[in-house]
Amino acid sequence: MLESSMIVATIPVTDLDRAKRFYSDTLGLKVLWENPASVRFSCGGGTELSIFRRAPSTADHTLAHFEVGDIEAVVRALEKRDVKFIDYGEGPLQTTGHIAQIGPARGAWLRDPDGNILGLRQA
Repeated sequence: MLESSMIVATIPVTDLDRAKRFYSDTLGLKVLWENPASVRFSCGGGTELSIFRRAPSTADHTLAHFEVGDIEAVVRALEKRDVKFIDYGEGPLQTTGHIAQIGPARGAWLRDPDGNILGLRQA
């Protein structure tokens, strides 16, 4: 029934203008359209990401992640744009800098201006 439908990650934000700048200017996503309550961005492979204005909310898990080909290069490029990555330190994940080994994949996590967790994943 839904197997051929596009899915769009939807992320709540408190300040739409600030979030739009982060997702477009810092992460480099292209704005597809916007209205007073939300902004839709184009991502790779025909996928999309939407941010929408709402009261503060908290999620303690990754809301969306980007599949990348070279995680080290993406982390370096985002750090140059003052993106701070979450340091998980000791624990079940084997980490090198901000990059963790997760089974056969590697990942890194960051927060948007509202504290929403976004991930990078390299298979």
